Amino acid sequence: MIFVDTGPFLARYVAKDQFHSKAIRGWKVAAKGGQPLFTSSFVLDETFTLLGRRTSYAFAANRAEAILASRVLTILRPDSRDEAAALALFRKLADQEASFTDCISFALMHRHRISRAFTFDRHFEAAGFTIWR
Repeated sequence: MIFVDTGPFLARYVAKDQFHSKAIRGWKVAAKGGQPLFTSSFVLDETFTLLGRRTSYAFAANRAEAILASRVLTILRPDSRDEAAALALFRKLADQEASFTDCISFALMHRHRISRAFTFDRHFEAAGFTIWR
């Protein structure tokens, strides 16, 4: 099981992104590997907004539609317990300056027992997860 963070989604579609090549390779490996992929509604919110700002909102909406219809990606949605856990992590990781979206991701990963993340964000490793690329 692999949790997909914002970076790989964004870098996949933005050729000028510094991680574009790594993202393309990672998505190809993920497609061949057949491993279950997960993300969160918070990650997708962040992805669609940033994608719209860096490309166009029409392009972002088309990508959003495809991602939301994906059969290989499970979208996790936090409940109030996840939000409380994320807030505790947000406080705990204040010195790391992890975003609240990251903390929601961490809470969901803990709850769903997902230990690996496809990410370019150092905060996942600092929070004890394995970086998958």
